[in-house]
Amino acid sequence: MDADNPIVELCGKGMMAEGRGDPAAAKRLFEQAWERRSDDFEASTAAHYVARHQPTPAATLEWNERSLLHAEAAAAAGDERVRGFFPSPHLNLGKSHEDLGDFARAREHYARAEQCLDLLGDDGYGGLVRRGVAAGLERVAHAA
Repeated sequence: MDADNPIVELCGKGMMAEGRGDPAAAKRLFEQAWERRSDDFEASTAAHYVARHQPTPAATLEWNERSLLHAEAAAAAGDERVRGFFPSPHLNLGKSHEDLGDFARAREHYARAEQCLDLLGDDGYGGLVRRGVAAGLERVAHAA
């Protein structure tokens, strides 16, 4: 991710607000990031965080789908900034489908996330996503 990007910066501030226990401030910052996006990379990033503050699982799914669509568009345009991001939208889509009881779609997205884990760095973020994918696959392995 591009830490010097203003959208990434807004999302980082939103995550800090979440860490301080201020979800309302986080939501405002993520929505500002969405409103200020200027390309598909920024849209994918902002949508990823806006999804975290939706009132329903269906709305969360919509924002997670939006994040993946913009990530795919950025990748198709050759934007390398999105490369290491791909496992995360698939992980979140897996969780969204799981929350809605669509375990087949959840397994599909968790598997797609697993297939691109090699794009992640060997850092805290990479470990977090890897653990999330493994947990998701385990949760839905035998679900109906």
